[in-house]
Amino acid sequence: MTMGFVDILEKVGGAGRFQIIHILLLSLPITFMASHNLLQNFVAVVPGHRCRVHPGANGTRYLNVTEEPLSEELLRVFVPLDREGRPDKCLLYTSPQWQLLGTNETWGNRSQPDTQACTDGWVYDRSQFTATIVTEWDLVCDRKSLRHLAQSLYMAGFLAGSIIFGRLADRYGRRTLLLLSHLLMAVSGTCAAFSSSFSFFCFCRFLSGMAVTGIILNTLCLCVEWIPTNIRTGVSTFCGFCYSIGQLILPGIAYGIRNNRWLHLAVSAPFYLFFLYSWWFPESARWLVMNGQTDKALRHLKRVAKLNGKKEAAEELTAAILRSNMEEELTNSKRTYSVFDLFKTPVLRKTTFCTMIVWFSTSFSYYGLSVDLQGLGVDIYLIQLIFGVVDIPAKLVGLFTLTYIGRRFTQAATLILAGLVIVVNIFIPGDLQALRTALAAIGKGSLAAAFSCCFLHVSELYPTVIRQTGVGFANTMARVGAMVAPAVKLTGDRLPLLPMTIYGGVAIISGASAFCLPETLSAQLPDTIKDVENRQGKRKGARKETALQPRAQVPLMEQRV
Repeated sequence: MTMGFVDILEKVGGAGRFQIIHILLLSLPITFMASHNLLQNFVAVVPGHRCRVHPGANGTRYLNVTEEPLSEELLRVFVPLDREGRPDKCLLYTSPQWQLLGTNETWGNRSQPDTQACTDGWVYDRSQFTATIVTEWDLVCDRKSLRHLAQSLYMAGFLAGSIIFGRLADRYGRRTLLLLSHLLMAVSGTCAAFSSSFSFFCFCRFLSGMAVTGIILNTLCLCVEWIPTNIRTGVSTFCGFCYSIGQLILPGIAYGIRNNRWLHLAVSAPFYLFFLYSWWFPESARWLVMNGQTDKALRHLKRVAKLNGKKEAAEELTAAILRSNMEEELTNSKRTYSVFDLFKTPVLRKTTFCTMIVWFSTSFSYYGLSVDLQGLGVDIYLIQLIFGVVDIPAKLVGLFTLTYIGRRFTQAATLILAGLVIVVNIFIPGDLQALRTALAAIGKGSLAAAFSCCFLHVSELYPTVIRQTGVGFANTMARVGAMVAPAVKLTGDRLPLLPMTIYGGVAIISGASAFCLPETLSAQLPDTIKDVENRQGKRKGARKETALQPRAQVPLMEQRV
């Protein structure tokens, strides 16, 4: 009887010592990927600021003013007050208003004097952060949109990485691209820490986004392709918890390092270590066989068998046995599939369109809610810690519903709940800060659970021959959502309620579309496109047969009772 690769993997150890070490080492970088994804919350904080009054300029020379900071009394002469009675962040008087010196006088109904934009930079409150990218490159007032541009370009790197690294991994191998991604993350993060201009900083962040995608894609592939099927859900959940742990580590690191450059270096330097120990990883044996490198695959399988204490299996395994046992996989791999096959049949078209909406919306709302914690009006260290903690019970509840209720219900329920919570939070008064924070945490946890469901559900929706293509396409849509999310924040300058309304509304709509996806709980994974169509046809046939089945006759006496 012939075996497939899964049977060969079981023979050389299945879930043995090698798999445990392999998964642990692959999962460690995931904790620091969370730090990079959410780094914007700490390196791009906007501190309190006002226009700098340059010595000798604007009439200050007549008062013998030589340097900042100015006294509160003297500051009123040069900087107008905003609606809240504080020095305006972006305006200066065109000429000193000496009549305000030494008095509590306000303009009242009198005409306001002329003002102008800041001409000599800004003075920043550095009591909490010694330096951020905002203070380094003056990303305030008419340049404040550039702050969100930096995060959008980072997410654009996600999109580019999912397209480029996915194809390169299929051509050159998972391990090779994982090594490259670790090195790229380390180097780009280091260069971002020491960047001399904002444009170069954005370029480095773009490369970091590419690196993150390369790490995610190849880590998942190496995990899945070296473990048996029955533990994949558990491993996927473990990787998700590693990301949650990373969210808990980040506020601790950021609290100790208040300078954006050193913080960037602190979360990037560990990838040099990850790059070094990743040389120990074996290449995916399945990928090697599929690409005609059976001898290399055999060496890796023998090595794994010895680490798992299966020396006899290592001695019995040969290249001929390996090729013959994987004959079916090799036959299926000869045909070339493309992204157009995702739209080839009615069921696949419906599945793909709904998956596009779900992945885009989940990522869009998740990063919209997670990447601008300062806007929630709570201490950013505390809210980041809360957001990290809430992920753990949310993912546990999601794991329960995924296992016992179904994928479709979990996907739809988490998205709709997140959307409703985000929308309701808009109408909560600002003085009920504890309630607003709790609702935001519930929304963030629901979106985290939705993300976990996305990865599992999509891998079961598509057949084996185009599964990687389907997952890659869905991942691309998620990156588009993440890239657009920071830009939506800019709409809040005109309509403060609009960003959260959009994030919540999109989540609710995508939750409704998730109900159109097939349920895959306890269903056998399809291997071909025909299997997908047949699976859906069987469900419709079963429902039709149930509807047409005659109802049992109930005795008249029982009807009366």
